[in-house]
Amino acid sequence: MGERIRPILPRDNRLSTLFTEFFQSEKAGGFILIACTIISLIIANSSWGSSYIHFWHEQLGGLSIEHWINDGLMAVFFLLVGLEIERELYVGELSEWRNAMLPIAAALGGMLIPAVIHFAFNNGTPTVTGFGIPMATDIAFALGILSLAGNRVPVNMKIFLTALAIIDDLGAILVIALFYTDDLNLVYLFAGLGIFGGLYLMGRLGVQNLVYYVLPGILLWYCFLQSGVHATISGVLLAFAIPFGKGDEGSPSYRLQHFLHKPVAFFIIPVFALANTGIVIAEGFHRSLFSANSLGIMAGLVLGKPIGVLGFSWLAVRIRLATLPLGVNWGGILVAGIIA
Repeated sequence: MGERIRPILPRDNRLSTLFTEFFQSEKAGGFILIACTIISLIIANSSWGSSYIHFWHEQLGGLSIEHWINDGLMAVFFLLVGLEIERELYVGELSEWRNAMLPIAAALGGMLIPAVIHFAFNNGTPTVTGFGIPMATDIAFALGILSLAGNRVPVNMKIFLTALAIIDDLGAILVIALFYTDDLNLVYLFAGLGIFGGLYLMGRLGVQNLVYYVLPGILLWYCFLQSGVHATISGVLLAFAIPFGKGDEGSPSYRLQHFLHKPVAFFIIPVFALANTGIVIAEGFHRSLFSANSLGIMAGLVLGKPIGVLGFSWLAVRIRLATLPLGVNWGGILVAGIIA
């Protein structure tokens, strides 16, 4: 099944503590996430349902409130997650290339197998183009659910799922941009990439003051918002532009992570849940569950995700392209696939 190896680079205890702190705050945030989801479902299906749904679709500055949350606040969430992954790539579990390849292989399987299953159910029908739906992972809910287990889940398992989810999400964004976006604005897209290039250069030149990253970061977000590509990708790009340095408490990356932990866990994620889980369960809804599209989506998510994540992970380890992290077994990989 492939040998298990320790990371080549030593861990900084303070950095390990930072990752643990992230999930400790997320544990409490995870309970709030579930509570907000339940509250949202109850309100949406009550006498206040129409007003509740209408509120999230109110226009504010040319965008709906829901849009501001999904493309604006969630970009900050992706910034934090991106900073966590950056740290792991430099000094953590993902700093050894075979460890880093495992979530990449898992994410690839977690996208391809659900898409194939959806295609099998919908081949020859107008809904065949919906293959991108079961490919995506809701990273906020995935990490929120995992965090509820607290310290019972190994840190390396959390790192694996975080990397898997963000790679999966970026892959889904790419699929949407290529197959579902009719009005892709290349001017804004290349402008955004140019701004990212400038930010990355700033980081490599050692610009430590986070103030200098704020305005370009906002412009980066705006360009991706206008480009037709999901604006949350700007958060990930900004994270990798901010200098990691030595990863100590004085580094820009460390300071920003520490600053963002609580706002993300206790404000952004709960608001995201309230805005996106107001699903109205209409009378006779169960009949729509048996359409080819619904069956393809459900089978892709329930069966395709775990099979793809586990299968591609096993294959990558089998051919020695990747290795299992310390403290993570195949059962854990399967659970990650189910959560994703």
